[in-house]
Amino acid sequence: MSYTMAYWLVKQEPGGPRGYSLDQMQKDKKTVWDGVRNNLALKHIRNMKKGDLAMYYHTGTERQAVGIIEVTTAPYPDPGAENERFVVVDVKFKSRLKRPVTLDEMKGEKAFKDWELVRISRLSVMPVPKGIWDRIMTLSRLSPPGRA
Repeated sequence: MSYTMAYWLVKQEPGGPRGYSLDQMQKDKKTVWDGVRNNLALKHIRNMKKGDLAMYYHTGTERQAVGIIEVTTAPYPDPGAENERFVVVDVKFKSRLKRPVTLDEMKGEKAFKDWELVRISRLSVMPVPKGIWDRIMTLSRLSPPGRA
């Protein structure tokens, strides 16, 4: 049975006391993706597999996809949590997007209208359909809107 890579989006506030930016992720090279407590986001983490890719999305005032990370382990119980339903995965830095793709740009794409990022804006981990992943990759290589 062959493995089909899945694509995800993981959100993180880049600033503040618990913030973790892509810059920090790049310096650290790898980290444990923890702190997720929302039931639907936890369900998505439980579906992650080693080798899956995730788009790194900065929340807060930035609201933009900025890079790519890779899932390097299967989900496992969060060692820092007392409740065994909380799970984590290990991830490593993969690359930066050529340029960030903003939430406003994504909302401007008709094909994205049913995607969780647009519909359930507070969800911190979500799947990214391959067509949407590919379109964001394309958008990241284009000039920003309003610039030639």
